[in-house]
Amino acid sequence: MDIGVLLVFQNYHENVSDEQVFKHDLSLGVLAEKVGFDSVWSAEHHFDDYSMCPDNFAILSYLAGKTSRVKLGIGATILPWNDPLRVVEKAIMLDQMSDGRLLLALGRGLAKMEYEAFGVPMDESRDRFNEAAEIVLRGIRTGVVSGDGPFYPQKEVAIRPAPSPDINWEGRLFGAAMSPDSIPVVADLGIQMMTFVQYEFAKHAEAINEWRDRFREANGREPLPPMVQDFVICHEDEEEARRLAYEHTHRYFLSVIKHYDFAGKHWRETKGYETYQAGADMIREAGMEAAADAYVEANIYGTPEQCVEKYAARRELVGDFIANAAFSFGGIPFAEAEKSLTLFGEKVVPELHKMTSKTPAAV
Repeated sequence: MDIGVLLVFQNYHENVSDEQVFKHDLSLGVLAEKVGFDSVWSAEHHFDDYSMCPDNFAILSYLAGKTSRVKLGIGATILPWNDPLRVVEKAIMLDQMSDGRLLLALGRGLAKMEYEAFGVPMDESRDRFNEAAEIVLRGIRTGVVSGDGPFYPQKEVAIRPAPSPDINWEGRLFGAAMSPDSIPVVADLGIQMMTFVQYEFAKHAEAINEWRDRFREANGREPLPPMVQDFVICHEDEEEARRLAYEHTHRYFLSVIKHYDFAGKHWRETKGYETYQAGADMIREAGMEAAADAYVEANIYGTPEQCVEKYAARRELVGDFIANAAFSFGGIPFAEAEKSLTLFGEKVVPELHKMTSKTPAAV
C-alpha cells in the first residue's frame, strides 16, 4: 500500500498569518519524505482560509527541488478553472523537473464561491470537465493539444518541452469522484478513482466497487488501486488522539460545510450537483454537531496500532487502495501536526507497506 500526505494550507489558527501557515505546511511536505511517506499531494483552492493553494503546480515544483524520492501529486487540478493547454504544459514540465515523479489528478470543483469568483457558471462544470479531461489526457500522452469543443476550442499545437518518448503514465493518473455522477466519468476515462472519506467506509466501499465494475466494462482491464483521503490524528496516547480529533477534525468538518455551503439548498437547482442535495438534507436533519461527530469517526485517529487496524479493516472491504492523509488542518498546533505526521510515518507507514505490494512507482 502506498501512503501519501495531503497539504491543505488551512488557516484556522488564531493570530497566525497566512504566510506562516503556508510555509509551515510546505515544510511538512519535506518532512513527509524524511519519515517514509511515498507521495506528497496538494489540492487546488482559492479565496478562502479553508485551503490556500491557488497553484499546486508551483507548490510541487518547490517540493521537487527540496526532495529526491517522494512522488508529487496534483490533487487535483480543477479543470473548469484552468485552460487545458496550460495544464498539459505545466504537467509535462513538472514531471521532467522532478525526474518522472508527477502524479496527476483531475477534478471539477464544488464550491459555489470559487466558481462565482472565477466567473465560470457552475451549471457548466460537468461539460467543461468532460471536454477538458479528454484534451489533457491526450495532450500529456502525445505532447499535442487540440480541441474543437464549445468551451476549449484549441488549434492543434505541440507542447515544448515535449514529453519524453518513453513516458509511462500507468498508475499516475487519477480523477476525483465524490458523487455518483462522477464515478462513471472517471471510470470511462480509464484513470484511478480518488475520494475523500465523508461517512462510514462501507458506503465508500460501494462507490469504489461501482467504479471498478464500470472501469472493467469500459476499458477491458483491471483498474489499479483507488486513492482514499483521510484527515488523520496519530498520537501515542489513545485519549489524547481522540481529544485532538474531536477538536480539530470536528473543526475541519465545520470548515467544509462553510466553504462548500453543504447545508445549503442550492444543490438541487445546480446542474450536475443535484445528488449533493440529499447529503445537505441529511446534515440539516441530523444536526450539525451529530454530523460533525460522525465525520470524526469516519476519518482516522488513534494510536499507531489503532490507525493500522482501521486501515486493515478498510482493506477487508475494498482490497488494495492508496491511503492519503492530511495532518495539518482545523487549527491543530504546528507542533502537534508535525508530531502526528512523524509518528504516523515512522510507525504506521511501515506496517501499511506490508499489507500489499506497492503500486507502480513513477519512472
